[in-house]
Amino acid sequence: MRNNHEIDYRIFGEEMQYVEVELDPMETAIAEPGSFMMMDDGIQMDTMFGDGSGQQSSLMSKLFSAGKRLLVGENLFVTAYTNIGQGKKRVSFASPYPGKIIPLDLQKLGNKVICQKDAFLCAAKGVAIGIEFQKRLGTGLFGGEGFIMEKLEGDGLAFVHAGGHVLRRELGSGEILKIDTGCIVAFTAGVHYDIQFVGGIKNTLFGGEGVFYATLRGPGNVWIQTLPISRLAGRILAYGSTSHRKEEGSILGGLGNLLDGDRF
Repeated sequence: MRNNHEIDYRIFGEEMQYVEVELDPMETAIAEPGSFMMMDDGIQMDTMFGDGSGQQSSLMSKLFSAGKRLLVGENLFVTAYTNIGQGKKRVSFASPYPGKIIPLDLQKLGNKVICQKDAFLCAAKGVAIGIEFQKRLGTGLFGGEGFIMEKLEGDGLAFVHAGGHVLRRELGSGEILKIDTGCIVAFTAGVHYDIQFVGGIKNTLFGGEGVFYATLRGPGNVWIQTLPISRLAGRILAYGSTSHRKEEGSILGGLGNLLDGDRF
């Protein structure tokens, strides 16, 4: 028996996915503002202050919940979608950039999953969205994802989004996985997260992969993405820079830009 609302879902698409959530009468899904795509008639939208878990009873509790969401890069408010009609109704939420939507059944994952900031997309009502502090200073300063990560708690379904292709890896007890910090999407509560220095002057100066990488020690599950949004944004900015523009395959370079009418 779940305490959170029990919802059904289907995920559509390949590179730009969306998730369709099916709600029974009086069931509710919560989602980040801006993720809404479409819904059936008979679903009521309601903006809620905090994380929408329904566990905050006082104003101070709601303020604290909202403050935690700000720290992990989320909005102060969430939107609740409740089926107030007869029969099943459907509401859909779209991914914000190319990648995959990952369904997380928290009841089967120890009731808690830690994920990168901005990863949360939507969930069943009752799932609490909070913060997870990295206890070690080195992890906080050099972890790539920062000192604060996001945690999802409860026994319902939650959906997070990741960039590119997503791999789920199960780590045995004591098994260690070394990974680029930006490629971590989420991991279960039993996984120990730390940061390790790459080492070596050549690696530091010329490696091109950064000075630190993450070490994840099992037991538990880890979700890994191939295209962190920070990496994608960096490439777009680099190629969009007019002062450093290069024409691939062209020996004319900036002269070619001038000839085809573009400024540089």
